[in-house]
Parts: sequence; C-alpha cells; structure tokens
Amino acid sequence: MLGSRRFLFVVLALVAVLLALALLKPRTVHEEQAGAVSTGLAIQAWRSEKGARVLYVHAPQLPMVDVRLVFDAGAARDGDRPGLARLTNLLLDQGAGEWDTNTVAERFEDLGAVYGAGVARDMATVSLRSLSDPAYLAPALETLAAVVQHPRFEPAEFARERERTLVVLADEKQQPDELAARAFYRALYDGHPYASPVTGTEASVRALTVEAVRDFHRRYYVAANLVLVIVGDVDRARAEAMAAQLADGLPRGEAAPPLPPVPATRGGMQRLEHPSSQVHILMGQAGMKRGDPDYFALYVGNHILGGSGFSSRILTEVREKRGLAYSAYSYFAPMRVAGPFVVGMQTKAGQAGEALKLLEETVRRFVDEGPTAEELSHAQKNITGGFPLRIDSNSDIAEYVAMIGFYGLPLDYLATFNARVEAVTVEAIRDAFQRRVHPDRFVTVVVGPQAPPAK
Repeated sequence: MLGSRRFLFVVLALVAVLLALALLKPRTVHEEQAGAVSTGLAIQAWRSEKGARVLYVHAPQLPMVDVRLVFDAGAARDGDRPGLARLTNLLLDQGAGEWDTNTVAERFEDLGAVYGAGVARDMATVSLRSLSDPAYLAPALETLAAVVQHPRFEPAEFARERERTLVVLADEKQQPDELAARAFYRALYDGHPYASPVTGTEASVRALTVEAVRDFHRRYYVAANLVLVIVGDVDRARAEAMAAQLADGLPRGEAAPPLPPVPATRGGMQRLEHPSSQVHILMGQAGMKRGDPDYFALYVGNHILGGSGFSSRILTEVREKRGLAYSAYSYFAPMRVAGPFVVGMQTKAGQAGEALKLLEETVRRFVDEGPTAEELSHAQKNITGGFPLRIDSNSDIAEYVAMIGFYGLPLDYLATFNARVEAVTVEAIRDAFQRRVHPDRFVTVVVGPQAPPAK
C-alpha cells in the first residue's frame, strides 16, 4: 500500500507539471490584491479568530498545497538556555496527540506528504507539502495540527534528540567554518540575544529538560505569535478553514516581545588555532533589519561588492587577479533587528595575512568610491533577470510570503521588487555604504593553522 501511494503521488505530480507547462498563460492581478505582476501572484491576508496572521496565495496550476507556520520562536528566545528553541522544534513530530513517533512519520509518508521544521535566530518554522485532493490533504492537515498543537515531548524522545544534538556540537568543533561563525556572532552581538548559537553549547544542551521544552512550547507556539502561509490549489474558503484548523487550534497566547536594539560594533580581531587545510576569515558588523529604508541600495551595492560570484569586486580582486582564495564573498543578512553584514573568505595559511589585507582594502575602496555606472547596470540586469527563478515553485513562493508576513513587509513587496532595484543609483549606493558600513569597526575572526598578525 505504501509503495502504491508513493507511486500515485509521483505520477500525479508529473502529470500536473506537464499540464501546467502546456496550459500556463499570464494571469492578471486584481487591483485590490497585492502581488507580483510578473508571476500573477496575489497575496491575500487576514487575521484568524485567535489572532494569527494568515497570508494566502491561490496557485491552482499544480494539484498541491504548501503550508508554512512561522513562529517568533527562534534562538533569540532561548534566554539563558541556548539550544532550547531548536530542540523544541526538533521534537514536535516525535510523537503527537494519540500517535507515537513512527505513526506520525508513517501518516505523512503514506499520504505522500512532506513535513519539515527548522529554527533560525528569529523564527521557528513548521511546513507541509501535500496533494490538494481532500482525500490526501485532510489527513495530512490533521497530522500537522496534532504535531504543532499537541506534541508529546516524551522523555525518551527528548533524551535521544538531546544526545543527537551533542553529537552535532562535537562535530561542529571540528569544522573551522562553524567555529568562525560562532565566534563572529559572539563577538558581534555580545550581550544580545543574537549571540546565542542556534544549536546551543554542550553545557547548555546537557542542562536542558523536558519541562523547559514544554514551557517554551506553551509560551511561543501560540496563535498570537504565528504567521501562517498557505500557497496552492485551494480556494479562499478552503484556506480559511485550514487557517482555523491550524491556527485557532492553538491557545491565543501573546506575541513575543520586541528584541532589544543591537549594540554598536566595537571591532577587534580574534584568532583561533585549528589544524585545517585553509584559514577561514570572517569580518563585518551589524548591518540592517528587514524593511530597512536603505535595503535596496545596500542590497544592490553588495551584489556588486561581493554577492554576485565571479563578477563581484571581491572575487575579482582576491581570486581572479591574485589567486589568493578560492572563495570570497560578502552579504547582508537582514533580521528582526540589525542582522550582520559579513565579508568572508578561505585562503591558504601562508598567504592569509596578504589576503586579509587585500580583502579589507577592497571593501574600503568600495565604501569610499561606490560602484561604476557599468557595474550598477550589470547588477540590476542580473538581479531583475533572475528574480522570476526565485519564485518559480509553490515552495519558493511560500518562503517569500512567509518572510513578508513575519517581518511585516508590504504585501506588494514582490510586485515592486524589480522596480525598486532598477531605481537604485550609483549615488544612493555610495551614500548608503558610507553611512552604514564602517570597516574601522569591523569584527574580524580568523580560524586556521596560522593567523595573520593582529591589526
């Protein structure tokens, strides 16, 4: 039976894709709805009875539905128990309601449904992908509701996942990139909730208890702390029923309090010895939050500086011209409050000092001078030309819509994205980088067998 149902799911999905490719044609967007004109998206939003924010996109091309529940329950809510948010999220499907761990997994698998969960610093997510046929969708939603609303948190499952986490932490100690990232966040966000490592520490994870997990779930997995996204082949009435089932089956609760502002970056260098084949370097500062007024100038500018691969300034200077590194990059990671601006590279130990100096000089020059008109034009075409590929599946759409809902971005964010990219000027990039990026205050972390001299 299990094999036949899997086969049916695959066949239906393939047939649906072929039909969609054959029949797909442009759709219009009603003026009262917000969305992406280029893709025909239309985002509708409402509040559930218990206060969850619901965002819905009707996408009938495929007989599938993607559901994403996003809670303000990420690692920033760990408090003095790093790793608590992640462990809580991991345990949701390890027994729920009247079903044990194996039964929960089998219920999803027998329906061809895909369950997912994950934690970042800002958020905890739970997701479901299912066929939209009620014979499959209804039991999948029933299982999902039990997982989110009534997880068992059995002591035996808790102990098993905690031990697995300790294995992950032991492995991370052997990974220079993980060591660098932990040290970077710790130095950059010293005293702020973002400093808490998502996986936790060996000491903090060993100290976690089942009661702490249950308390965390009761506090943060509530309707008032939830953004629910529904994308796929269900009409508005069915989406409203799904929202009621998933969101209003939770306690109303309260939204998580605002996070404190990020302290000013103090700069400095940390050097960590590690017997790796290469030196891993991270440097940067607090960058910007989601919805930041400088977002598009900084985003397009960074695409030129270090976010566009082989055409970026950083990779051209460090790798193409001098062969000092295989990988070199920069990026902004906007979050609820100022996420990091990161500049990174991996290089040979013997040339780490030279490579770091060149990396710093490249960033400083870009901050001082900004991009050329030619670089800007190339970046704008690259970003806008590739944008449709980022939302070419229901799961991609669900991810973007979840971001819009969680961070309170305008519902027309996707519709106006390309236009706002095209409106960025050389002067706007130079002005934003000079006001917002300060290389003299960068935190720098160097992990490897040798380290360059301190600045």
